[in-house]
Parts: sequence; C-alpha cells; structure tokens
Amino acid sequence: MGRNTRKRRTPLATKAIAASAALALGGGGLIWANFYASAHESHHQTWGGNQTKAATAQVATISCPDVQQKLTNVPNAARRGVAMELSNLDRQITEAYNRLASTRAAQAKDPSFVQNAIVGPLKEKRAATIDRIRIDIQRVGGSFDNALKQLAACTTQTADQTTAGGNSDGQQQNNGGQQQGGQQQGGQQQGNNGGQGGDGPSAADFVDITKVAPNVLAKPNKTPNASTGSFTTRCGVNANQNHNSDNVIVAPGVTNGAHHVHDYVGNQKVNAFSSNQTFLQGGTSCQNRNDLSAYYWPVIREQDGTQEKDANADGGGKDLNVGKILVAQQAQIKYVGSPASKVVAMPQFLRIITGDAKAFTNGTANANAHWSCTGFENKVQLTDKYPICPSGSKVVRTFAFQSCWDGQNVDSANHRTHVAFADPASGVCPNGFKAIPQLTMRLVYDVPQPVVQADGTVKNAYAVDGFPEQLHKAITDHDDFISVTTGGLANRIADCINRGQNCA
Repeated sequence: MGRNTRKRRTPLATKAIAASAALALGGGGLIWANFYASAHESHHQTWGGNQTKAATAQVATISCPDVQQKLTNVPNAARRGVAMELSNLDRQITEAYNRLASTRAAQAKDPSFVQNAIVGPLKEKRAATIDRIRIDIQRVGGSFDNALKQLAACTTQTADQTTAGGNSDGQQQNNGGQQQGGQQQGGQQQGNNGGQGGDGPSAADFVDITKVAPNVLAKPNKTPNASTGSFTTRCGVNANQNHNSDNVIVAPGVTNGAHHVHDYVGNQKVNAFSSNQTFLQGGTSCQNRNDLSAYYWPVIREQDGTQEKDANADGGGKDLNVGKILVAQQAQIKYVGSPASKVVAMPQFLRIITGDAKAFTNGTANANAHWSCTGFENKVQLTDKYPICPSGSKVVRTFAFQSCWDGQNVDSANHRTHVAFADPASGVCPNGFKAIPQLTMRLVYDVPQPVVQADGTVKNAYAVDGFPEQLHKAITDHDDFISVTTGGLANRIADCINRGQNCA
C-alpha cells in the first residue's frame, strides 16, 4: 500500500495543468476568502438575479499541510476512526474559511487578528486531531510517523504567494491520457472570484470553447492482445433526485463528510452509514438488476438567483453551494478495455475515486476534470475552465477512471494507491498492476449560455458543487464508484470486453 504510483509527466501534460491543483481527501489545502465585500455584507449572500459578480480586491489564503495523503499505511482496524478524524480536519478548514471571510472589519482594524483569532486556534485544533489519529493507529498496533505532528500549523498567504499548482507528495498525475491542453487557472487570478457571495465561480473561470485550440491527444495504438469491446449499463440521470452530501468512501460514518451534494445513480442505498451488506440490499436504478454499483458525482448548479430546497442545509447553502441543481439530460456509463492487454474482472466492492475535490488548492497530482461541449469533445477538453458552448451545443462532463488494479485491495488508506492509470502513451499498467475494465462516464447538461459582460459579471453562470474553500473551480470536478454486482455480472463485463463485443 505504500507503493509509489507516480506517473512520468510529459512536458505537454505539465503545461496543461501547471496552474491548477489535486486531492486532499482530508485535512489539507489552501483556504481562500476575498476581502472586497463591505463589513456589513454577509458571507452567505448570493448575487441577485442570474449574474455572478467579479471582485477586484485582494484575496487572502490560509495554507494547511495535507495530512490525508501522508497516511498510506493505516491498519484496517483503525481506518474508520482515522477517516472520522480526517473529516474533522476538513470541517475545521471549512469553519476557518467561513470565519476568515466573515470578519473583514475586525481584520481591517487589527493586523494580528487572523493569526490570533483564526490561524492560531486552527493549529491547536489540528494538533489535537492529529494526535487522535496517532492514538487510533497505535491502539491497533500500527506505526505513526511523529513528523506528521508538524502538519498542524497553517500559514497565511496572499493570492500571489499561493502554492496552488505544485505537485504534491509523489501522487500520480491523473489526466488519464485524455488531453494535453487546458486553460491556466492559478491563484494569481483569484482577485476576480465573485459569484456565490465571493466564493466563485468568477469570470476568469469561463472560456469560449470556440476560441480554444484543439488539445486532445491521440489514443494509444492497440496491440494484438488488446481488449477492444465495451459494456454499457443504463442507470438513468437521477431524475428521482437521490441526493446527499455524504461520502461513504472517504468519510464512512460521517454525515456531510463531502460538504457538497452528490447525484447518485445505480445503488439506491448509499450514504455515510452504508456497508457492503447494505449495498447488496440497496436496489438499483440500472436496467440491469445485477448492477448494484454506486455511481455518484457532485451536482452542477445554475447561478440563477433561485434557492434550491437545500438552501439552509448541510452540503447546500450551509456549505456555500447555492443555486438550482441541474439534472443531466444524458448519463452514459460505459466500461471499456485496454489497448495493451486483456482485462480481469473488477473485484466485488472495489472503490475508486477519480479526480480531486480539492484540486484547486492541493496541486495537480490527482486532478482529472474534463469539461467540453457537444460537437467539441474530440477536439477540446478543459481541465480548469467551464466551457461557454455555442448555440445548440450542450455542456459535457466526462470521467475516465483508473484502469489498473493492484490485484489485492479493494481500497487503500488514502483511497488512491490500490488503483492507477495506465501509461497514456502505451496503455500499459504499472508493474504489479492488472488491467481492469475502465469505467467511463459522460454527463450532458442543458444550461443557459454564460455571458462574460464588460463590467466583469457573468450572466447565466454555472458551477460544480464543492468544498467552500475551493471556490467552485472547474478543476475540482471528480467522480466516485463502488463496484457491486450479482449474478456473475463482473465476469460477463470482462468477457464481453475481452471478446471485442459491444454489450449492454
């Protein structure tokens, strides 16, 4: 589980995500808050109508080291307790962000206010939480690196001092060989971060896709042993609005562990308290009743000034995710093969996270966002911008999950190292990994066309749900999956792909 799965980064791939950022599933990242609003303006205030207002003043940050990614050898018996403490670190960052953004008047009067009232207390809370993690690990005989205690301290930074965009801790780069381009989105631009009461999106987060040069890389050449088939499972678009803000993979047993709302299709009993046994009894929205897998992703909201039903709820308005939730018009879920080898069946209860819910602040190592428009998907994929599509074209989110498995574990302590991406040039899995059917998803949305106006506002803005300190950046898009099948379906999927057939 301590295997180094870092991929070789090509110059083009480096350029593509040079100013973007990747996942700290718990306890890390930069906290952002703007200071343009008046002292009497509520942090939870949203801009009226359907316009996202751009701010012009300086943005302040608090940088907290990532604890989650350092914990790669947590004993199984300690993982639930550690996950709850990592969730506490997330909650502490959210609370500090809210306090940073709601105390502008006090900060203006007292230069030491942020350090004394926010950063100092945050360090004390984090130190106590990290020590509880140590106790959880050592209680079951595990070893704890005392150097992790040094990760308690956070520092303040201005926008031009941000470390966002750097690689972190040797984690793998997750662009999956899908693209080479992308638009720059570093912290330097975040003085212009209006939107949801100052929490994004901003005018700088949108780009006219017709003005972006083609950037999609060619796919690897297929070898004679390639698995060329596909298997499509039809599970709907979550028209029944099965939503919650939990994340059973990252924060089992923690209500609102995600701090943002997910769409769920497939398994219908997925929440923070679900178990493998629950999944087997959960029912499914899929036409194939043997597909009990859980497929879930953060919702997209239209910034139209209306209040969604969760405006006063966790994951919604309380976590600064506001606006009307949009239901995808299409949700295609397809498993595809490997260009280099046959695939083995996915193991029961395999968990995979692709992309990074905190990619804006933690570097690009795990970022895997792909945004485009119908008619442009084979030419342009964006990592860190929301596309403005031409008339008649629709917004598309695509996900290409890790397609290599270590052959032993259905999860890992940081939810990353048990799976990996194949080499983007050859399609070959890293040493010690086996090719599995690659889960791909394509979500199509009909959204009003955003218009960046001369005064710095965005009419008809939309954004993905996220942790509040992530400012609703496009690069934070991510997707989650738990493989649950009955009746031999996992083997049938692999066999279909290996035979070169297209099944459904």
